[in-house]
Amino acid sequence: MNKSVVDIIGVPMDFGGNRRGVDMGPSAIRYSGLKRSIIEAGLKYNDCGNIEVPIPEKTTEKQSRLRFASEINEVNDQLYRKVVDSHNKDSFPLIIGGDHSLAVGSTLASLDYYKKIGLIWIDAHADFNTFDTTITGNIHGMPLSAIVGKSQGYLDIKTRGDRAYVDENNVVIIAARDLDVEEVALLKDSNITVFSIQYIDKHGMHNTVKNAIDIASKGTNGVHVSFDIDAISPKEAPGVGTPVKGGLTYREIHLVMELLYECQKMVSLDVVELNPIADNNNMTGNLAVSLIQSALGKNII
Repeated sequence: MNKSVVDIIGVPMDFGGNRRGVDMGPSAIRYSGLKRSIIEAGLKYNDCGNIEVPIPEKTTEKQSRLRFASEINEVNDQLYRKVVDSHNKDSFPLIIGGDHSLAVGSTLASLDYYKKIGLIWIDAHADFNTFDTTITGNIHGMPLSAIVGKSQGYLDIKTRGDRAYVDENNVVIIAARDLDVEEVALLKDSNITVFSIQYIDKHGMHNTVKNAIDIASKGTNGVHVSFDIDAISPKEAPGVGTPVKGGLTYREIHLVMELLYECQKMVSLDVVELNPIADNNNMTGNLAVSLIQSALGKNII
């Protein structure tokens, strides 16, 4: 990340899951001092507002195996254009959500601008289900498969046309610990690298992130980072869309962000799945902002 202006793009969407509340994530992150933290990092804060998202209660969901697919696609079309605009201004897009289905729009926008990027996916889940394997039909469990071109056209960005997807050889998942059986089979049949919690326990966070950066940046023009806060232990971050025990510690996730900044290859960042309804005195919102600070260059000295 070597930009001087940070564009904040809010995506207050919770169509992707079956638990309400993550649509309030952008507000909670802003409330937790996002503007102040970015200015203190010596960067210019440019709040682009929120993407327009329909209200679920006013939406008549069409009968489909994929829940709210058309609404999510419309939001991702808007987000795609916003992120491309941010890159065109030579700013750094910081996308705050909202559920993880928004990553289709943000990642593919950065891909199309930079032509070839890597992807580091920090998440308790792989989000690699497809139309054929999804159990729930919840699209927040499917964006990674769409980003690498396996959505069978169901989650494509209309304005892209016939363009390439992110190369699986440059995709790394960090902190996975809750995967569906068929999703595991898909991952084993792919070229995606998975650094699970077990791998991190064995090899350490520093080595894990260094390896992830090497894989994601090999032959690419930059790296998009998509960070689901549920990668962190619920003890540290209770306010998330889909909590899973046994996640990353406070220091581990800060080290991840610090190393991502140090590598100077990050071109855009998602911070998703913050659910203020499930939070404890905005504990998770405050943590999210401190992690954004680390990703933008804050150090102890």
